[in-house]
Amino acid sequence: MLKFIVRPLLALAALVAAAGVLAQDDFPNRPIQLMVAYPPGGSTDIGARVVAAIAEKILGKPIVVVNKAGAGGQVGWTDMARQKPDGYFLGYINLPATNTVVLDSERKAIFGIDAFVPIINQVLDPGVVWVRADSPYKTMQDLVNAAKKAPNTIRTATTGILSDDHLAILMMEEAAPGAVFRIVHLDGGATQLKEIMGGHVDVAFDNVGSIVPRVKSGEVRALAVMDNTRSKFLPDVPTTKELGFPTVYSNSTRGIAGPKGMPEPIVKKLQEVLRKAMDNPEHIKKLEDQGIAIKIMVGDEYAQYFADAHAKAKKYTEWAKNRPQK
Repeated sequence: MLKFIVRPLLALAALVAAAGVLAQDDFPNRPIQLMVAYPPGGSTDIGARVVAAIAEKILGKPIVVVNKAGAGGQVGWTDMARQKPDGYFLGYINLPATNTVVLDSERKAIFGIDAFVPIINQVLDPGVVWVRADSPYKTMQDLVNAAKKAPNTIRTATTGILSDDHLAILMMEEAAPGAVFRIVHLDGGATQLKEIMGGHVDVAFDNVGSIVPRVKSGEVRALAVMDNTRSKFLPDVPTTKELGFPTVYSNSTRGIAGPKGMPEPIVKKLQEVLRKAMDNPEHIKKLEDQGIAIKIMVGDEYAQYFADAHAKAKKYTEWAKNRPQK
């Protein structure tokens, strides 16, 4: 009797396995969603829409960018962690913000850092400090001096709690003893821009790719790039290292990942297609026109960067959480 049960079960298992292989070979056979965990209009969203438009021509199926903003990216990453790992739902991971959501126990994230499969990195965007063009702060030193003279009064925006921007503010306070900023956490670069241009916030700790066109148009003034070398997109803006703050070093990477458990053949195909799209001259030109620096990483290189970013974020998250409140 047992053999009459086992044989059909084995046959069914074989059919399921064969269907799985066929599904992978046929991938994709329907549209793919590409999630951005921030509102439309920010630099992550811009990069996503450029690469999606090129990659979908290579794949032959639509790649639909969807924005799932909230809680500094946590809403979108939670949604991605819950998705079926079949390659039809991908999303941007923003390091170190994705790391710090996991590391901050108060956030109560339902996912760990191993919930995602890193596929390919697109951007490494240095940090920048900027103000509205009519701001009284003409230089970084003006801003630091004002933050010392009137602590906790200068409204300073981030793109989320324990984002790279938030950590950069803490680094600046550490590097300039006595300077204390009134931190305002927002949900993305587009909101940050709106709040500053509306006069509701005084200064932004942000990323170069968010503001290059507006610096060139004269709408905003960049005070410092938080890097060791000047940005080719803002060559006249000094670095924090030049200004005597060498420990204030900040950037954000943006790459594409999927839910844990994605089949290796699908991951490899996506890597090939997305790399081809990112190497496309149209992609390079459109991102560089926005001042967004491309840094492609795949495979072991991206996985190692992901792990290293997590270790670094752990250090700074613990520092931020244990830092005395001012």
